[in-house]
Amino acid sequence: MTPLPQAWAHLPFFTTDWPQIAACLDNENRQILPPADQRFAALEFTTPAETRVVILGQDPYPTPGHAHGLAFSVEPDVRPLPRSLNNIYKELLEDLGGNPATGDLRNWAKQGVLLLNTSLSVPAGEANGHKSLGWSKLVHQVLAEVSKTPTAFILWGNAAQALEKHINPGEHLIVKSAHPSPLSARRGFFGSRPFSKVNDWLTQQGNPPIDWTR
Repeated sequence: MTPLPQAWAHLPFFTTDWPQIAACLDNENRQILPPADQRFAALEFTTPAETRVVILGQDPYPTPGHAHGLAFSVEPDVRPLPRSLNNIYKELLEDLGGNPATGDLRNWAKQGVLLLNTSLSVPAGEANGHKSLGWSKLVHQVLAEVSKTPTAFILWGNAAQALEKHINPGEHLIVKSAHPSPLSARRGFFGSRPFSKVNDWLTQQGNPPIDWTR
Protein backbone atom coordinates (compact mmCIF):
# COMPACT_ATOMS: atom_id res chain seq x y z
CA MET A 1 0.00 0.00 0.00
CA THR A 2 1.23 3.46 -0.88
CA PRO A 3 1.29 5.85 2.11
CA LEU A 4 -0.15 9.28 1.29
CA PRO A 5 1.88 12.47 1.90
CA GLN A 6 -0.05 13.99 4.79
CA ALA A 7 0.99 17.61 4.17
CA TRP A 8 -0.52 17.40 0.67
CA ALA A 9 -3.48 15.14 1.43
CA HIS A 10 -5.91 18.08 1.26
CA LEU A 11 -5.43 18.34 -2.52
CA PRO A 12 -8.57 17.20 -4.41
CA PHE A 13 -6.50 14.68 -6.39
CA PHE A 14 -6.27 12.31 -3.44
CA THR A 15 -10.06 12.05 -3.24
CA THR A 16 -11.07 12.31 -6.90
CA ASP A 17 -8.23 10.65 -8.85
CA TRP A 18 -5.91 8.66 -6.61
CA PRO A 19 -8.30 5.75 -5.86
CA GLN A 20 -8.59 4.92 -9.57
CA ILE A 21 -4.84 5.27 -10.17
CA ALA A 22 -4.09 3.13 -7.12
CA ALA A 23 -6.45 0.43 -8.42
CA CYS A 24 -4.70 0.45 -11.80
CA LEU A 25 -1.31 0.13 -10.12
CA ASP A 26 -2.55 -2.74 -7.94
CA ASN A 27 -3.75 -4.59 -11.04
CA GLU A 28 -0.49 -4.19 -12.97
CA ASN A 29 1.34 -7.39 -13.82
CA ARG A 30 4.51 -5.48 -14.68
CA GLN A 31 7.09 -4.30 -12.15
CA ILE A 32 6.25 -0.70 -11.27
CA LEU A 33 8.90 1.81 -10.24
CA PRO A 34 9.69 3.28 -7.81
CA PRO A 35 8.51 0.89 -5.06
CA ALA A 36 5.09 1.77 -3.63
CA ASP A 37 6.51 3.18 -0.38
CA GLN A 38 8.60 5.70 -2.35
CA ARG A 39 5.95 6.80 -4.83
CA PHE A 40 5.20 10.09 -3.07
CA ALA A 41 8.71 10.62 -1.70
CA ALA A 42 9.08 14.07 -3.29
CA LEU A 43 5.94 15.28 -1.48
CA GLU A 44 6.95 13.61 1.78
CA PHE A 45 10.38 15.25 1.81
CA THR A 46 9.15 18.74 0.89
CA THR A 47 5.86 20.05 2.30
CA PRO A 48 3.94 22.99 0.79
CA ALA A 49 5.21 25.32 3.50
CA GLU A 50 8.82 24.21 2.97
CA THR A 51 8.84 24.42 -0.83
CA ARG A 52 11.11 27.21 -2.07
CA VAL A 53 12.14 25.78 -5.44
CA VAL A 54 10.36 23.40 -7.84
CA ILE A 55 12.19 21.30 -10.42
CA LEU A 56 9.93 19.30 -12.74
CA GLY A 57 11.02 15.99 -14.21
CA GLN A 58 9.22 13.66 -16.59
CA ASP A 59 8.78 10.20 -15.07
CA PRO A 60 10.83 7.94 -12.79
CA TYR A 61 13.88 6.14 -14.14
CA PRO A 62 12.65 2.86 -15.67
CA THR A 63 15.73 0.92 -14.53
CA PRO A 64 15.12 -1.11 -11.34
CA GLY A 65 17.20 0.17 -8.43
CA HIS A 66 17.55 3.70 -9.80
CA ALA A 67 14.39 5.69 -9.02
CA HIS A 68 13.41 6.49 -5.44
CA GLY A 69 10.67 9.06 -5.90
CA LEU A 70 12.56 12.32 -6.53
CA ALA A 71 12.88 13.75 -10.03
CA PHE A 72 16.36 13.25 -11.55
CA SER A 73 17.65 11.67 -8.32
CA VAL A 74 18.99 8.11 -8.01
CA GLU A 75 20.00 5.88 -5.13
CA PRO A 76 23.52 6.77 -3.93
CA ASP A 77 25.15 3.58 -5.23
CA VAL A 78 24.06 4.08 -8.86
CA ARG A 79 27.00 4.31 -11.29
CA PRO A 80 27.30 5.61 -13.91
CA LEU A 81 24.87 8.46 -13.38
CA PRO A 82 21.89 8.72 -15.74
CA ARG A 83 22.82 10.95 -18.66
CA SER A 84 20.49 13.84 -17.84
CA LEU A 85 21.69 13.92 -14.23
CA ASN A 86 25.29 13.79 -15.41
CA ASN A 87 24.62 16.87 -17.56
CA ILE A 88 22.94 18.60 -14.61
CA TYR A 89 26.11 18.00 -12.60
CA LYS A 90 28.29 19.32 -15.44
CA GLU A 91 26.27 22.55 -15.49
CA LEU A 92 26.33 22.75 -11.69
CA LEU A 93 30.10 22.38 -11.67
CA GLU A 94 30.41 25.17 -14.24
CA ASP A 95 27.88 27.33 -12.42
CA LEU A 96 28.86 26.91 -8.77
CA GLY A 97 32.12 24.97 -8.81
CA GLY A 98 30.96 21.66 -7.34
CA ASN A 99 28.27 19.01 -7.18
CA PRO A 100 27.05 16.28 -4.81
CA ALA A 101 29.24 13.22 -4.31
CA THR A 102 26.52 10.85 -5.55
CA GLY A 103 23.34 11.08 -7.64
CA ASP A 104 21.18 11.16 -4.50
CA LEU A 105 19.42 14.55 -4.37
CA ARG A 106 17.65 14.07 -1.04
CA ASN A 107 19.73 16.88 0.48
CA TRP A 108 18.22 19.26 -2.07
CA ALA A 109 14.73 18.09 -1.07
CA LYS A 110 15.51 18.66 2.61
CA GLN A 111 16.40 22.28 1.77
CA GLY A 112 13.03 22.98 0.15
CA VAL A 113 13.63 21.87 -3.44
CA LEU A 114 10.55 19.97 -4.61
CA LEU A 115 11.83 17.43 -7.15
CA LEU A 116 8.55 16.48 -8.76
CA ASN A 117 8.08 14.14 -11.69
CA THR A 118 5.03 14.78 -13.85
CA SER A 119 4.29 11.06 -13.67
CA LEU A 120 4.97 9.34 -10.36
CA SER A 121 5.18 5.78 -11.63
CA VAL A 122 6.61 3.87 -14.58
CA PRO A 123 6.65 0.22 -15.65
CA ALA A 124 10.19 -1.17 -15.51
CA GLY A 125 11.88 -0.74 -18.87
CA GLU A 126 9.04 1.35 -20.37
CA ALA A 127 9.83 5.06 -20.17
CA ASN A 128 6.66 7.16 -20.29
CA GLY A 129 4.61 3.99 -19.82
CA HIS A 130 2.28 5.70 -17.33
CA LYS A 131 2.12 9.07 -19.06
CA SER A 132 -1.66 8.78 -19.46
CA LEU A 133 -2.44 7.18 -16.10
CA GLY A 134 -3.78 10.41 -14.58
CA TRP A 135 -0.86 11.79 -12.57
CA SER A 136 -1.08 15.14 -14.38
CA LYS A 137 -3.97 16.27 -12.17
CA LEU A 138 -1.73 15.97 -9.11
CA VAL A 139 1.05 17.98 -10.73
CA HIS A 140 -1.36 20.75 -11.75
CA GLN A 141 -2.71 20.99 -8.20
CA VAL A 142 0.77 20.95 -6.62
CA LEU A 143 1.90 23.81 -8.86
CA ALA A 144 -1.19 25.82 -7.97
CA GLU A 145 -0.63 25.14 -4.28
CA VAL A 146 3.04 26.09 -4.04
CA SER A 147 2.58 29.18 -6.22
CA LYS A 148 0.32 30.78 -3.62
CA THR A 149 3.57 32.27 -2.30
CA PRO A 150 6.71 33.41 -4.16
CA THR A 151 8.56 30.33 -5.43
CA ALA A 152 11.36 29.59 -7.88
CA PHE A 153 10.45 27.23 -10.73
CA ILE A 154 13.05 25.50 -12.91
CA LEU A 155 11.38 24.33 -16.12
CA TRP A 156 13.66 22.25 -18.33
CA GLY A 157 12.32 21.36 -21.76
CA ASN A 158 9.00 21.81 -23.52
CA ALA A 159 7.03 19.35 -21.40
CA ALA A 160 7.86 21.17 -18.17
CA GLN A 161 7.37 24.60 -19.73
CA ALA A 162 3.89 23.61 -20.92
CA LEU A 163 2.90 23.34 -17.25
CA GLU A 164 3.72 26.99 -16.53
CA LYS A 165 0.02 27.84 -17.06
CA HIS A 166 -0.78 26.02 -13.80
CA ILE A 167 1.44 28.38 -11.80
CA ASN A 168 -0.59 31.13 -10.13
CA PRO A 169 0.53 34.67 -11.01
CA GLY A 170 2.89 36.06 -8.39
CA GLU A 171 6.36 37.29 -7.55
CA HIS A 172 7.96 34.06 -8.74
CA LEU A 173 11.23 33.28 -10.45
CA ILE A 174 10.70 31.11 -13.52
CA VAL A 175 13.89 29.75 -15.10
CA LYS A 176 13.41 28.11 -18.51
CA SER A 177 15.91 26.39 -20.76
CA ALA A 178 16.41 23.30 -22.88
CA HIS A 179 16.23 19.93 -21.11
CA PRO A 180 19.50 18.44 -19.76
CA SER A 181 18.97 15.31 -21.87
CA PRO A 182 21.91 14.51 -24.18
CA LEU A 183 19.52 15.18 -27.07
CA SER A 184 19.04 18.82 -26.12
CA ALA A 185 21.57 19.91 -23.48
CA ARG A 186 23.77 21.70 -26.01
CA ARG A 187 20.80 23.67 -27.33
CA GLY A 188 20.49 25.99 -24.35
CA PHE A 189 20.85 23.98 -21.15
CA PHE A 190 24.61 24.23 -20.86
CA GLY A 191 25.50 27.75 -19.84
CA SER A 192 22.03 28.57 -18.50
CA ARG A 193 23.29 28.79 -14.87
CA PRO A 194 19.95 27.92 -13.22
CA PHE A 195 21.41 27.21 -9.80
CA SER A 196 23.08 30.57 -9.25
CA LYS A 197 20.00 32.33 -10.66
CA VAL A 198 17.82 30.64 -8.06
CA ASN A 199 20.25 31.41 -5.25
CA ASP A 200 20.53 35.06 -6.28
CA TRP A 201 16.74 35.31 -6.25
CA LEU A 202 16.39 33.57 -2.88
CA THR A 203 18.99 35.92 -1.39
CA GLN A 204 17.12 38.94 -2.77
CA GLN A 205 14.00 37.58 -1.07
CA GLY A 206 15.85 37.47 2.23
CA ASN A 207 16.02 33.67 2.24
CA PRO A 208 19.09 31.42 2.57
CA PRO A 209 20.42 30.00 -0.70
CA ILE A 210 20.30 26.32 -1.57
CA ASP A 211 23.54 24.39 -1.07
CA TRP A 212 23.36 22.65 -4.43
CA THR A 213 26.81 21.08 -4.10
CA ARG A 214 26.00 18.65 -1.28
